[in-house]
Amino acid sequence: MNNKKVVILMSTYNGEKYIADQLMSLINQTYQNIKIIIRDDGSKDHTTEILREFSKNNKNVFVEEGNNLGFINSFFKLLEIADNDADYYAYCDQDDIWMEDKIERAVYLLNNTNKNKPALFFSNSDYYDSNMNFIASADKNKVYNFRNSLVECVTQGMTMVINNTTRRYIIQNIPKNCLYHDWWTYMICSGFGEIIYDSKSLVKYRRHTKSVTVEGKNALQLFIFRIKKFIIGDSLKQIKKQWKEFETFYYDNLNDNDKKLLKMFTHKYTFFIALKKVFYPMRFRRKIIDEINLRVLFLIGKL
Repeated sequence: MNNKKVVILMSTYNGEKYIADQLMSLINQTYQNIKIIIRDDGSKDHTTEILREFSKNNKNVFVEEGNNLGFINSFFKLLEIADNDADYYAYCDQDDIWMEDKIERAVYLLNNTNKNKPALFFSNSDYYDSNMNFIASADKNKVYNFRNSLVECVTQGMTMVINNTTRRYIIQNIPKNCLYHDWWTYMICSGFGEIIYDSKSLVKYRRHTKSVTVEGKNALQLFIFRIKKFIIGDSLKQIKKQWKEFETFYYDNLNDNDKKLLKMFTHKYTFFIALKKVFYPMRFRRKIIDEINLRVLFLIGKL
């Protein structure tokens, strides 16, 4: 197993406050056959100075300083510039802390997958505040399938490790309308690949008051987040564009059932199509309140 090459892909932007802690957790991984490629997305603080110092002192750390693309496109750029010959690739944020056996567990579990098909490993995580005080563990009841991937991303990017085939699928068709890089990856692997979930928490997920994702928020924060993102913001429109682009690139790779499902979502809104989605016999979301909210969005044509 130790001969499998893993490339960790980190995108940074103005991360001087926490970047050193994260880098140390990567360098101290129990699995040793690792290369760390960091792309700085145009930081204006001292992030690049810290990165250069780590690169100078660690022969497996490589830094590229680029223009500001936004974190989604920065991760796609990292996939493009990464070594072609690696077995696995891991997304990494700049301010978390990884458990020392994260990559070891991922490689062990991915080692039995079909390397000719997309494969994705992801784990549970624990929530911490900005000062790394423990808040809570994430819900261990993860449900993942292509149906779910159309409406949410349960595979947090900083917990994910993908195989070389997944990388090839992504870089062959870099999306222009993608809500998150990890969501796009989840759709690919759930649609025509394999997903492995490890219920052990392998990442200390640092939560900030302005974090852009939903994980770790309490009920009030979650309500406000959804109002801003889905009602006031344009995220629902972006999800629809994401469906259409995925259909353009990968429709032929899906099985017949998933083709029909995707067509139902990409079809122009009609009341008949809305009713088909509202009364679809299988669940999309894990929590009943989320499922009810989703079906209301179906009915009124928001999704």
